[in-house]
Amino acid sequence: MGSNQKKKIRLLLVGNPNAGKSSLFNELTGLNQQVGNFPGVTVEKKSGNAKIAEHLSAEVIDLPGTYSLSPRSEDERVTFDYLNQKRPDNKEEIIVVIADASNLRRNLLLCSQLIDLNLPVILALNMMDIVQKNKQSIDIKYLSETLSIPVVPMNARLGKGITELKANITKFARKDRPPFISIIEGEKPIDNAQRRNQRIREIVAKAVTAEGEMKVNDLTRKLDAILTHKVWGYAIFLFILFLIFQAVFSWSEFPMQMIEEGFLFFGNFVAESLPPGVLNDLLVDGIIAGLGGIIIFIPQIAALFAFISILEDTGYLSRISFMMDGLLKKFGLNGRSIIPLLSGAACAVPAIMSARTISNKKERLLTIFITPLISCSARIPVYTLIIALIIPAEASIGIFNLQGIVMMALYLFGFLAAIGTSFFMKFFVKTNESSHFIMEMPIYRAPRWKNVGYTIVNKVKVFLFEAGKIIIAISIILWILSSYGPGDSFEKIDEKYASGLLEPNINNETMEEQRASAKLQASYAGQLGKFIEPAIKPLGFDWKIGISIITSFAAREVFVGTMATIYSVGDADNTTSLKEKMNQAKDPVTGEKIYTKATGYSLLIFYAFALQCMATVAIVARETASWKWPVIQIIYMGALAYFASLITYNLFS
Repeated sequence: MGSNQKKKIRLLLVGNPNAGKSSLFNELTGLNQQVGNFPGVTVEKKSGNAKIAEHLSAEVIDLPGTYSLSPRSEDERVTFDYLNQKRPDNKEEIIVVIADASNLRRNLLLCSQLIDLNLPVILALNMMDIVQKNKQSIDIKYLSETLSIPVVPMNARLGKGITELKANITKFARKDRPPFISIIEGEKPIDNAQRRNQRIREIVAKAVTAEGEMKVNDLTRKLDAILTHKVWGYAIFLFILFLIFQAVFSWSEFPMQMIEEGFLFFGNFVAESLPPGVLNDLLVDGIIAGLGGIIIFIPQIAALFAFISILEDTGYLSRISFMMDGLLKKFGLNGRSIIPLLSGAACAVPAIMSARTISNKKERLLTIFITPLISCSARIPVYTLIIALIIPAEASIGIFNLQGIVMMALYLFGFLAAIGTSFFMKFFVKTNESSHFIMEMPIYRAPRWKNVGYTIVNKVKVFLFEAGKIIIAISIILWILSSYGPGDSFEKIDEKYASGLLEPNINNETMEEQRASAKLQASYAGQLGKFIEPAIKPLGFDWKIGISIITSFAAREVFVGTMATIYSVGDADNTTSLKEKMNQAKDPVTGEKIYTKATGYSLLIFYAFALQCMATVAIVARETASWKWPVIQIIYMGALAYFASLITYNLFS
């Protein structure tokens, strides 16, 4: 690798869960990351590009965590299969095994198996700071000579050892090396494992020396005594969730207001800069209104992702799994199910993928089925808009903001509906597999803010661009459907308003508003809304809400973009926010406000339960290898949403 010609290799990051792969991946790739799926499966694939040396770059792939090359879960099988594949591009590959240096014996098992496969391996001893705090030392030279591979000490969270790792990658050369253990013909697998573990114990005994008592784990044990307490642990967890939703509302208020004012200014500027006509209307009432209705909620989504990342980075999420195992078993799940359920607060798609870590098929299926009931970040725009319509910003209970309390209540409703559904389903889904819950608890650590920042940027980028493409497409289609009608319906409306047969003394502004409203109702979109209105009227929904519900099947957040487009079409006022327009909306027959508390709460409950995400449906079909379960999900969650919404509307009417 010492030539002057530019070269690109592939780095495969492999290691046990919680060994620090994500930290190393972030240090190597920075923001040059992509998230996709491994070919043929729906497990999330994180890849990125890294500059290793002046004439050497690398494609870096972060493989799912695994304890050994004997896979027990779908995630571990993906890593096993990927390491054993022969890729068509024949790109040179180097495996970087990230090991928790403070638990070297367990982490060397995976490394020893890769050595015996004669794969190109570099061992990165991560978390050396913990080794030092525990007054231990590791003989790096002895370890490297014994294993016949490069060994690099590092602390990936702080970026220490990255330069040394890159230097070893640059000068890496494949060479013959002795096997970790010799394969004996006819030997039983259990005897092979015993010999492997015996040699690992001998190596660790010589490589690691201790000079005092372990202090770091003592602190972790003391914190666990409080945070995983059978009573206080749950109370603390609920309190943390409560603070998160309070912060999501309060911290996001100012940036959201700035974004809203910015889009209103931009829309008005475009409207005044371009000549009146179809292009002007499409840009202002269609694309800008639709996108503005979604981008305004990025601060809240970023805040939610930040909190989830912090909980994970500190090691607290693993504790939540441990605490919840006993409770969730009663509902047909296990402790690992809580990770997909909590991840579902961000997005159901990767959350459902993460259920692959659950080895029991019944528990995995139940987790997949109920995860969409957890309120995801795509619901935040809907929740925030409706909550702001029916609950004043200054409303509070004591020192706590009422809007934040209602938001948290919606998440709790989703969780209760999820575990209730699982309890019901566990009697119908049969399995002969036994259930086990084994999860390693990492030590508590302060969050690495750079990693939190990378997570926020990447997650928001995925949300923005994935949702943005859908929103632009739907906004254009919806603008066309809202701006044109069948036959000569629009011409007849214009003739009616030009005939002078309207009520006397009506001013021009009111007349134009009535003309625009009449055209919207006569449009293709209006006809579609009127067609479904009888079915949703008992829920307190009008035809405009009906159109938004239909379009939001593409993605829940499209609801807000649709409402923004509908309330902008035919409206000459580009300075009024969507919330104000909806707040002023009145029933043309009764003259009463459309968005009453009854309608608002009914709509919130509907979106809390309904499965309106085509990506989630597709992922469930892939994960279960059948369309049976997603179809059942759509029917069940649709019925649950409809009847819960019906009850809510009647309670508040």
